[in-house]
Amino acid sequence: MKSNPRPLALVTGASSGIGADLARELAKDGHDLVLSARRIEPMQALAEELKGLGAGCTIIASDLSKHGAAAALVRELETRGMVIDVLINNAGLGDNGRFDQSDPLRVSEMLQVNIVALTELTRLLVPPMVARGKGRVMLLASTAAFQPGPQMAVYCATKAYVLSFGEAIAFELKRTGVTVTTLCPGATATEFSRVARAGCSALFKGGLVPVMSASEVARIGYQSLKAGRGVVIAGLLNRIMSTSSRLSPAPVTLRIANWMMSSRK
Repeated sequence: MKSNPRPLALVTGASSGIGADLARELAKDGHDLVLSARRIEPMQALAEELKGLGAGCTIIASDLSKHGAAAALVRELETRGMVIDVLINNAGLGDNGRFDQSDPLRVSEMLQVNIVALTELTRLLVPPMVARGKGRVMLLASTAAFQPGPQMAVYCATKAYVLSFGEAIAFELKRTGVTVTTLCPGATATEFSRVARAGCSALFKGGLVPVMSASEVARIGYQSLKAGRGVVIAGLLNRIMSTSSRLSPAPVTLRIANWMMSSRK
């Protein structure tokens, strides 16, 4: 397989929100795109938009909540002779509510998408980057990674994994030419917050923190990716709050997190 004249980026969870806006940032900066998500129609509309920016776009439907989906996606890339220069691990699932009342299937899907698929895609696509001596990887974590999250216990735990994993492999890959950026957004106005049932929480409705736009988060994330930065928390107040949560006593942090993520009618 030959490298593409333009760098090729794979964006998972590209049908909406931060993933779609990261694809826009990449297209504007001269990348061709492979868009992957479950829903094809939103990606088709996005692909037409990106083609208007001069980007080549390929759509590959993939449901990363299914076992083996990440490996199947990589096999499809290989079948098409596509060499990935930039990996954007953006796909993610969330849910809101007490763990003992949660849907077991939803929990399993969250673990599969947020941890297993992300790890497998990184494991399969990074070695060829290392062999070529260049590549960029972005992992989507969250400010939820910095403290336990009652009402979103599994989601916050998965994002803590992403943060730890990203920091570790960024260190391992020093001097290989491959960088790993872990992006940690706070409250962001996306379809994800509705699907995760977090839109009614105090985090979004209480006015405690500003809700950023997906385009703003994507812009910060992409500039950080280009610069090869490690962990990036989007937004000054989010940086302050994430640092504070690490320094605060655990009982205080847990009470605040529980209040922020509890539903507000």
